[in-house]
Amino acid sequence: MTTPPLPYLDPSHLTAALRDTGYALLRPDDVALLAGCSLQELATLVPSWDRLELDDYLKDGGRYRRRRHSCFIDDGASLVQTPHRAHWQPVEYNALHGGMHRLFAPMETATVANPAWERLLRALGAACSAVTPVQPWFVEAHQFRIDTADGIGRPTPEGAHRDGVNFVAVIMIGRHGIKGGETRVFDADGPAGQRFTMTEPWTLLLLDDAAVIHESTPIQPLGEHGYRDTLVLTWRAGSFQGENV
Repeated sequence: MTTPPLPYLDPSHLTAALRDTGYALLRPDDVALLAGCSLQELATLVPSWDRLELDDYLKDGGRYRRRRHSCFIDDGASLVQTPHRAHWQPVEYNALHGGMHRLFAPMETATVANPAWERLLRALGAACSAVTPVQPWFVEAHQFRIDTADGIGRPTPEGAHRDGVNFVAVIMIGRHGIKGGETRVFDADGPAGQRFTMTEPWTLLLLDDAAVIHESTPIQPLGEHGYRDTLVLTWRAGSFQGENV
C-alpha cells in the first residue's frame, strides 16, 4: 500500500494555516530555516534524549516513558529559564493525569545553553505571536522518549486531547525499530481531520490548541530497543497552568 504524502506546508503560509485550519506541518529543512540555524546545529541537541529520566507518574502502570521538563518565559526580546517547577494540567484537559503536580527531572544545563535551543524556541514563539500577539509567553518544554521494552508504548496515554494552552509544537527527534506512532489532528468542533506519520527528524507540527485536538497512536517494536523521541513545546498567555493552584 502506498503511503500518502505528508501534508507539508510552505512556511510562508504558516500564519494563515494556523488561523484557518488550526495546524501546520513543516519539513525539517524549513524548521531549520525558521530557527536560523542548520539541521546539523539542531542535531547537537539530540544526544540529551539518551539521558532522560523515567516518568514515575503514569497511572496506567507503564514504564515506557522517559522525559525531562523545564519552563521558560519569552518576552519577545529574550528567553529566560524559570526556577524548576512542577507540570500541572486540569482534569478537563488531561483526564488521566490532570490535577497532579508532576515534578519531572529538569532539562540538562548544556541543552538549554546550546544556542540552537534558544534560536528554535524564540523562532517558534515569534510564529505564535504572529497569530496571537501576546507577550510574554509562558513556555513549557518536554523531552519525551517512548520505548517498547514492555511490548507497546503510548505517546499519548490520555488519548485525543487539548493541552489548555494557546499553541503546541510537536517535533520529531527520531524513531528507531518501531511501527505505529501515527499523528492525528482533528477539528475541536467538527469532523475534519488529518492523519500522518512523522518520520524525519525535525519535522514540526504546530497546533492552535483551541482549534484542534491531537493524539499519537501507540508504537510497537520491530526489533529490540525500539523507541520514539519527540520534543513537545507549549505556549500559554498570562501564566503557567497551575501557577495559582
